[in-house]
Amino acid sequence: MFCRSRIEPCGVCGNRVLVPPLSSTLYCNACHTTTSLHSSHDSATRPRHGPLRHARGWLRGMFSNAGFGSTGSFGSSSSDYRQLVHEDSGRSAMNWPASFPTDRAKKRAVLVGVSYSFKPYQLRGTVNDVKCMRYFLCEKFQFPNDSILMLTEEERDPKRVPTKENIRAAMRWLVGGNQSGDSLVFHFSGHGSQKLDLSGDELDGYAETLCPVDYEEKGVILDDELNATLVRPLRTGVKLHAIIDSCHSGTVLDLPYLCRTSRGGSFQWEDHTPKSGAFKGTSGGLAICISGCDDSQSAQDTQTLSGSAITGAMIYSLIYAVETDPGTTYGRLLSNMRSVIRGADAFVGFSGPIASFLKRVLSYGIKQEPQLSASEMFDIYRKPFLL
Repeated sequence: MFCRSRIEPCGVCGNRVLVPPLSSTLYCNACHTTTSLHSSHDSATRPRHGPLRHARGWLRGMFSNAGFGSTGSFGSSSSDYRQLVHEDSGRSAMNWPASFPTDRAKKRAVLVGVSYSFKPYQLRGTVNDVKCMRYFLCEKFQFPNDSILMLTEEERDPKRVPTKENIRAAMRWLVGGNQSGDSLVFHFSGHGSQKLDLSGDELDGYAETLCPVDYEEKGVILDDELNATLVRPLRTGVKLHAIIDSCHSGTVLDLPYLCRTSRGGSFQWEDHTPKSGAFKGTSGGLAICISGCDDSQSAQDTQTLSGSAITGAMIYSLIYAVETDPGTTYGRLLSNMRSVIRGADAFVGFSGPIASFLKRVLSYGIKQEPQLSASEMFDIYRKPFLL
C-alpha cells in the first residue's frame, strides 16, 4: 500500500507538522519538542479527549494558539451566556428547526454522538452510544420515541448534525418551557477538552469543554454555557440528568456539588461553588450529571458487545449497573460503574452480551472513574436512580 506524508498536531503546542510516511514521532520546530504518534488503527481504544491533546502541555498551546477556535468563543464570560439564555427564553417552539420533535412529553431527551468522520481523531463508537441510549431510555424508563432528539453525523437532516449551532438549539429545545414533573436527559458522546480559566470559577484553574463536529471552525462549548443553557432555566419540580461520555468531563456542567470518595471508602459531597461567587444552580429544579471520568482523566472508545462494534466504556457500565441492580440508588450506581471499569468481580456469574462486553473492556485495561455531580446535595445511598 502506498503511504503518503500526513499532517499531525504537536503534542505540546498543537502546531500542525508534516510527518513522513510510517514515522512514529514528530519534531516540532515551533516549540522544539518530540511527540510520539499512534497508528490510525488504534481508534478502537482512542481516548475521548480534546482531539489535539496528546500531552498535558497541550493546554498551554491551546491557550496561546490564536488560530484554535477562530470565533474567539474561548474568551466568552458567564454574563455572555446569561444574556444568550435570556434572549432565547422568549422564543416560541416555532423558532426551533422544523425537524425537531413537536412532542413536548414530560419525558424528553437530547442524544448527541459526534464521530468527527474522516478526521485523524475520529471516534467510531459514539453513534452506537446514541442508539443504545435511545433504546435504554425507551425500554427501561418509558421515554416516548418521538420525544427523543438525536444528533449524529448519520442524520440526513442538516439540522440534526452535531454542529455547535445545532447542539445549542437542541439544548434550548430540551429545557424550553420546562414545567414541574418534567424529566429531561442530555447525553453527549464525543471529544472533550480543557482550557485555562480566567474567570476564577474553576477550583483547578481549568474550564471543561465539549467539542462539536465543527469545533475547529466554530469553537468548543464551554462548561459555563452548558450550565447557563441546561441548568439555570430548570424550574421547581423539574429534573435533568446529563450523561456525558467524554474526557475531562467530571465537572463539565459546572454544578456546585461533586461526589468524592472519602478515606473510609464512602462517597461524600464536596462544595465546588465558584470562589467568584457566580451562581451555578437552577431556578428551583434538580440537575444531576453522570460523567465518564474525572476532570484529569480520559474516557475510552472501545470494542464492545459484538464483533467489531465500538462504544464508550462509560455508557455500557451505566447500562450494566442499572440492568443488574434494579432499583439501584445513585451511590450503588456510581460504585458499580466504577467496579465494572476497574475490573472488579461485579460480573462474575453474569452471562450474556453485557458480560461479553465487560471482558472486552477489561482486556484493554481502561482506567477511568465515572463521576457524579449535582445542583444540590442529597443522600446518594437512599435516593433511587430514576430517569
